[in-house]
Amino acid sequence: MGDPGGATEHPRHWEPGDVARDTRTDRVGRVMGHVGPCYQLRPLTGGREWEAYADDMVPARQSDAMSPRVRELNRRSRDHAPRSW
Repeated sequence: MGDPGGATEHPRHWEPGDVARDTRTDRVGRVMGHVGPCYQLRPLTGGREWEAYADDMVPARQSDAMSPRVRELNRRSRDHAPRSW
């Protein structure tokens, strides 16, 4: 049954460790915490945090969360792979 108030399908409260996509920037990150209305997210492969409002955040799809890790693993394997030529 639908909510007559038109509730959204994504949560408004995020816990540290949750993985979210910031729809404003189209970036995916892990929730590190929040101060006031802004959440701090960090890229899944590490790096500098950025801030996002809960209204701009949706749960990351599995493909969103996997892509940065796969790219990083592929990069590492290329960097450390023995060269046969």
